[in-house]
Order: sequence, then C-alpha cells, then structure tokens
Amino acid sequence: MKQYVIDEIRYQDYEKIKAYLDETYGASGLDGLYWIPLDEALYSDIQQSHGDCAPFFMAMELMENRLAGELLVRTRSRVRCDCIHYADERQRNWLIQTMDAIFEKLDLFT
Repeated sequence: MKQYVIDEIRYQDYEKIKAYLDETYGASGLDGLYWIPLDEALYSDIQQSHGDCAPFFMAMELMENRLAGELLVRTRSRVRCDCIHYADERQRNWLIQTMDAIFEKLDLFT
C-alpha cells in the first residue's frame, strides 16, 4: 500500500490528533481508521462517471506514534471497481496538504 506517513508522534500529540479526527470525521467502525471524503473537484474522469460509487474517500490510520494516509481512492459502496485506484498527483497532493493542515491547525511540531 502506498502511504504518506508522519511518524514519531508524541503521545500527547496523538491524543490531540485523535480528538480532532473523531470530531471532524467520526468513527469508521475500526479503531484508528478514518474515512476522509475526497473533494469532488478532484475526482478522476472515471470517478466522475461512476455516480453510483460516489462519494470517494481516502483513509487515514492513526496509531499512537504515527499518522498514515493511504494513497488509494476508494468508495465505501463497493470493494472492487475500476473507479477505485491509487491517487493521481492532484489527489495525492490534496491528501498530503490535508494531513499537514491538521498538524498546523493543532499547532504540532512547531
């Protein structure tokens, strides 16, 4: 799995990140996993044509010492479909910016 990872998170920062993700994105049903909705303007051509599969998400996994953003764009309505694929450059950059913005918002690692 391709990922963007921020590691060596301090425990007190983990607690802040967890509280933020819980409040902003809610629980996914799996501890530490969050579904981050992808901005519709960033959907690929095939994702735009698959209205039945929308919305699309990217997953973030939070552990006590790291936050990992999966670079796979997926739907929650199907396990396999042509519209589920690794992020293109715009989608990848969006995920990285989203994760970095969380750290800025919470004033971490400054």
